[in-house]
Amino acid sequence: MTRPHVLMTIGDFARDSGLTPKALRLYDDLGLLVPVQVDLHSGYRRYARSQLGRARLVATLRLLGMPLARIRQVVDLAPAAAAQEVAAYWSQVEADTATRRDIVTTLVHQLRNEEHPMTTTTQSLHAEIGSSHCRGRRERQQDALVATPALVAVADGFGDRDDVAAAALAAFAVGGLDEAVSGIAADVSTALPDQPSSGTTLTAVVLDGATARITHVGDARVWLVRDRELRQVTHDHTVVAALLEAGQLTSDEARSHEHRNLLNRALTPGVVADETALDLRPGDRLALTTDGVHAHLDDLAPLLTRTAAPQDVADAVAAAVTEAGEPDNHTIVVVDLAPR
Repeated sequence: MTRPHVLMTIGDFARDSGLTPKALRLYDDLGLLVPVQVDLHSGYRRYARSQLGRARLVATLRLLGMPLARIRQVVDLAPAAAAQEVAAYWSQVEADTATRRDIVTTLVHQLRNEEHPMTTTTQSLHAEIGSSHCRGRRERQQDALVATPALVAVADGFGDRDDVAAAALAAFAVGGLDEAVSGIAADVSTALPDQPSSGTTLTAVVLDGATARITHVGDARVWLVRDRELRQVTHDHTVVAALLEAGQLTSDEARSHEHRNLLNRALTPGVVADETALDLRPGDRLALTTDGVHAHLDDLAPLLTRTAAPQDVADAVAAAVTEAGEPDNHTIVVVDLAPR
């Protein structure tokens, strides 16, 4: 029997497994990951180091979107049988996805046929802009930004190149998304086919009269503050975010998952960007953040909805990220819209 003095506390086990204590308590309640020892008086849990493999398997299966009930079956199987069960699950996911794709095609066709002509406005808004661009605790700065009255954009580079994000934004400013993709294609080396060793996200807002035309690839975000209420306009292109939106991960699981930053879209040839148009009103505030901001601040609303000049808001957000430890590059652009 494992002696108590070699057991791991729930905090240590959570850190080493990439799960939060809250997730571990959930998995205990469900019988997926039962601690070796539970204090009868405090309810405090302790785990054996040998349980880390099972914990990481549970986390990975959740990343695939596998329901907890099915995970309970898989983790108790021998490796070969578990592999067969995972393969069977994924075959079903692919079949379901193909069916939904046909439904989506039909629905999009119907909605486009029902679209009514849009009214246009000649109203022009004045943009007051503030920004913050910090390296954080990283050795290199791989974020980039553009902040002009006509274009505000951020990009978050990754890999072994520091200049890809800035190059992508410069190219986008000249010729849009296609130019951005082709502009960095020659600069992005690849370690393996279809697996770039360098790359970048890109989130851009073109300000056109009273319309914000948004192009989004990756996990930076566009926020809208209207009537003192904050709304996230874009959707993160990460595996974990997709599962969270589908209800296949809890917010606590998503926040702590070791693969929470795994992108499923970046600026690569053939990428399909999210492109939307947002009607603006006088008094609106737009904010763009790289994930070095929103990944480390749970609630941006008190900061972004405050009544203050854009530069003061950007500085306050940067200060909050610094106080949170600023483990990553972090960039924010704040734009207030007023009648011209």
